[in-house]
Amino acid sequence: MKEIKKILIISSDKNLREVLNFCFDGWGYEVYLEESIGGDITLIKKISPNVIVVDVHSANKLQLEICSLLKNDFMTAFIPVITLINKSQLRQQLLNIKQGVDDYLIKPPDPLDLRVRIDMAIKRSQYSFYVSSLTGFPGGRIIEETIKERIKGGLPFTFGYLDIDNFKYFNDVYGYLEGDKVIMQTAYMLYTVVNNFGNKDDFIGHIGGDDFVFISTPDKYKEICQNFIIMFDKLMRFHYSKEDRDQGFIVARDRSRKIQNIPLMSVSVAIVNKTDPQAVKSLIEINERVAEIKRYLKGIPGSKFMVDRRDLKERGSAGPQSYDKEKIKADSHSPLGQILLKKKLISEEQLDEALKIQWKRGVVLGEVIKEMGLVSEKELLEALDEQKREA
Repeated sequence: MKEIKKILIISSDKNLREVLNFCFDGWGYEVYLEESIGGDITLIKKISPNVIVVDVHSANKLQLEICSLLKNDFMTAFIPVITLINKSQLRQQLLNIKQGVDDYLIKPPDPLDLRVRIDMAIKRSQYSFYVSSLTGFPGGRIIEETIKERIKGGLPFTFGYLDIDNFKYFNDVYGYLEGDKVIMQTAYMLYTVVNNFGNKDDFIGHIGGDDFVFISTPDKYKEICQNFIIMFDKLMRFHYSKEDRDQGFIVARDRSRKIQNIPLMSVSVAIVNKTDPQAVKSLIEINERVAEIKRYLKGIPGSKFMVDRRDLKERGSAGPQSYDKEKIKADSHSPLGQILLKKKLISEEQLDEALKIQWKRGVVLGEVIKEMGLVSEKELLEALDEQKREA
């Protein structure tokens, strides 16, 4: 059933209210009309509209304050506010209300133009509301809708659920700021791997905390999983102190409050393939299969991925899969940031800042460090040469 969008129109212009009410009601919107709200937004909270249209030209000073009041209240801050402004007073009015406005149109508005602005504002609001503020990846609601669309589309797809093992203990010992860095780098690595080994229309989502998902196709998931695990195991260890890296564990309290040696973080990936139009008919079924795989993987140490055993095409490789760790260890090399640290060309704080920029922008670390002016081009090339020699 299609959700009916609610619009609140605030204007002392009776003719404008009538015209907009006639148009938007005819287009299937639920329209609320108010001549004035004043300084109280209680009514707006009760209505809970998807978007608010404020006629600034006809509003007095008290009514103008409503735009800022809405953005300063937790319950209404996410509601888009579109203002209708008189052209002759455009600059002055925008300066007066700039902090609370998402968009504006010159009065009198073309109803069709206003409808486009409203639909775009609602879409932006819904996306930002369901997006992780830390990683920028789509969250729960968008993930659900995307899975439902893939199921409805009838084409084969792969759903991958990624969970970081022992992340909670890392967070407890190192603190949430260091934990956020782990989440940001995981997002960056997942984006990089899916972009390099997946399809153009593949999807990545962040459910929250240390849980991520991706949607690809059955011919791509193995390369995605294997390359992600390789990258994860190479880089995540550097979030620990050298002492913890060398001993291979941290000392922390487990769920029963007992002191334990907790292994370094690893990653578990549960895979569900929909290769047959009759298989996996609902989001609930996917969740059940993922939960079953996750329970099984949690008891197995190290990074691994596993495909749902009910997929007949995967029976030959139904158990957990990983990679040849000894070969990877022999081929591994130090990350560029660690080489620059060892050469004392940058500090820990400078590397942290450079990495945050890298994870947010998705660019090569060397370019970020060069842009920040932390090292010369000669020093950067020497560090890259050293990294190649280790490979």
